[in-house]
Amino acid sequence: MNISKNLQEINTAISAAAIKSGRTLEDIQLIGVTKTIAPEDMQQLLLAGVKNFGESRVQEFLPKYEALQQPKPTWHFIGHLQRNKVKFIIDKVAMVHSVDSLALAQEIDKRAGSAGIVMDILIEINIASEESKHGLSPDQALPFVKELTGLSNIRVKGLMCIAPFVSNAEDNRPNFRKMRDLLLDISVSNMHNHNLTELSMGMSGDYAVAIEEGATIVRIGTALVK
Repeated sequence: MNISKNLQEINTAISAAAIKSGRTLEDIQLIGVTKTIAPEDMQQLLLAGVKNFGESRVQEFLPKYEALQQPKPTWHFIGHLQRNKVKFIIDKVAMVHSVDSLALAQEIDKRAGSAGIVMDILIEINIASEESKHGLSPDQALPFVKELTGLSNIRVKGLMCIAPFVSNAEDNRPNFRKMRDLLLDISVSNMHNHNLTELSMGMSGDYAVAIEEGATIVRIGTALVK
């Protein structure tokens, strides 16, 4: 496992894809997906230059949060989040990527208020209507964001999706394009308290295509630690 070499290759690919969409490497946020990765290997990621980590299970995240203090990463929660687990992470993460219900948004808002913070969130979209995945359908997205306008301790920053697993990344280009168009449609609504600019999509197998189609955040695990 050569994390520095892997990261260099990923950054080169991110840069090339960003240029195709009129942006630069600095416009794209890389989140290292650290599910099942041991803290000592995560330390290597930090030292190599990965500053943002994404975890999807609260019970796995909490001990890692305590173990990694110097240097300390910026944490993102990227998995399905149960309402009764919000209280454990609310003061530890910079963003929750996977909000797909009013009840969850209200719980995050309540806990963020108690902690004296405003939590950035992304709305999860089930862009390919897969039964095995969480998320709202695309046509539910705008009404859902409107429902959240009265919650003062959350800030909707954009959308997130987990695209289908495909052997050819090009097969997901239409899904990523739909996500970009959906974000644009919501953004022009100019809703109070919401400035949707972030598009979290693309993983190890298809992140370059996702960036070409407008991703601002990519979540990469396997390609970093292969």
